[in-house]
Order: sequence, then C-alpha cells, then structure tokens
Amino acid sequence: MALIGVQAMMLKDSVQEIGAFETLRKVKEIGYRAVEVSQIPMTPDNVAELERARLELGFDVAALSAGLTPGPGGNDALESDLDKIIADCRRLDAGMVRIGMLPFEAMTSLEAVLDFCDRTDAFARRLADEGIRLYYHNHHVEFAKFDGRYMLDVIADRAPHVGLELDVHWLQRGGVNPVAVIEQYAGRVRMVHLKDYRIGKLPDTAFASLAAGDVAQFFAAFNGVVQFAEVGEGNLDFATIIPVSVQAGAEYLLVEQDELYGRTVWEALQTSYDNLVELGFSRLL
Repeated sequence: MALIGVQAMMLKDSVQEIGAFETLRKVKEIGYRAVEVSQIPMTPDNVAELERARLELGFDVAALSAGLTPGPGGNDALESDLDKIIADCRRLDAGMVRIGMLPFEAMTSLEAVLDFCDRTDAFARRLADEGIRLYYHNHHVEFAKFDGRYMLDVIADRAPHVGLELDVHWLQRGGVNPVAVIEQYAGRVRMVHLKDYRIGKLPDTAFASLAAGDVAQFFAAFNGVVQFAEVGEGNLDFATIIPVSVQAGAEYLLVEQDELYGRTVWEALQTSYDNLVELGFSRLL
C-alpha cells in the first residue's frame, strides 16, 4: 500500500527554527507519517533528530535527497558525499535516494544531458550494490526537446538504472498529461509529488499598470498567474492521479507546495490533508 507523506522542502524553515524532531511532531499532529528529506542539511544533529522521529514518532523516511554535484539546494552530493549518503540511508532506514534536478550546466545541450545520464546511472549501480535505489525528480525543463525527444525520455532511456519520481505540477507545467506520463513509466515510478496547479486571479496592480499605459507590466502579471497550490485547491485531477500512481507502483505520494502565497506551511499542509481525506484517500495517510 502506498503512503502519503510530506516533502520536507516545505519544512526547512521550521527545522531551522525548532529542529527536525519538533517539526515532524507537528507534521504528525496533522496526520502525516512519512517524509521525504530534502533541503534539510544532513548535519549530525539533524540526522539524529530524524532518527529520533523515526523511532519515537513512527515516521517513515521515504527517501533522502542528493545532487549529482554540489548545488544551491544544500543537499549532499553523490560525487563528494557517497559514503555519507549511504550511511545516512542505513541509519534512517531509507531505501531510496532522489536527485531533485540535473545540474544547470547539464541543461545546455544534448551532449551535456547524456553526460549527466551516464554519470548518474553509474551511481545508481553503485547504490544498488548497497541495497539503495536512485530516482530522478522532474521539473518542466525536462520537456524541452532534443532531436524531437523530450529530455525526460532521453534521461529515462540513457540512465536505465535510475527510477523516476514524477511531480504532477511540473508535468502539467511542462505541457503534458500527468496521468499519461505516470502510466507511461508504470513500474519505474516509486514516488510521486502531489502538488496542485492553480491559475490565480490577476491582481489589481496589473490593471492599474494597464490603466497607466504600462502594457508590459500588465502582461508580466498576465503570464505569471500559474501558482502552486494545496492538493485539491487547483485544477489537477487527484481523484484520478492518485489511483493511477498507486497502480503504477508508487510507494510514496509526497505533498509539496513550493510557494504558499501568505499562508503558513501548517495551514497549507492541513488543507492538503483535509482535501485528501475528502477525496477518499484517508487509507493512504
């Protein structure tokens, strides 16, 4: 049975303020009991608190995060921290590691993408020897085309030992059908990010800019109305997405919201939780 949890990128400010254990205690009070660790520095203190949350609160650590190379997100890197990543996985009973995005320089050309794939696939094989599976998380950039093929399909073909963590918001923003892509990669998808896609209302400032003759500023707002949203507060069909994800082999479905638009993380997570229950998915929580 798949388990719905939380992507800890949303929790990084709370972890910095009150620590990982107390943060996850608050997450459990909402009703979640699984977490994917990302953008939380894996310091000795944080690892110890994550372990305490696993043992005392019953938290399931779905996956840890790593870059191929050191990057701006603050995660450990496969090329420099492999032994530490393996040790952290064992300590936290996490059987998966996920790469949140390919390095920026790997987006520049097909050759750069292929080099990223070859290096990443080699690490996937090394991790597999340790009983750990490696996954790649998409954004929208993977739906740029190289020689008529989506970058995501190039990655999937060139790095066959790397699984896929599909993010339904970014699939939608990439111009593809999230359900179709999940079905396309059934059997290779073990994690899915539950992140809604909302079209926000144009702000009054946009119309004020238009009235003042600043058409460019109006269209900047017009083109920027796509928002991240709590699960069930946007336009994605989670009543279909979630069963299809489970059928495709997903073990974890992770609630995530990149921007909160004035709400607190606790309000956002509560809304997503309540909507998931309303949709009939309490058995997965």
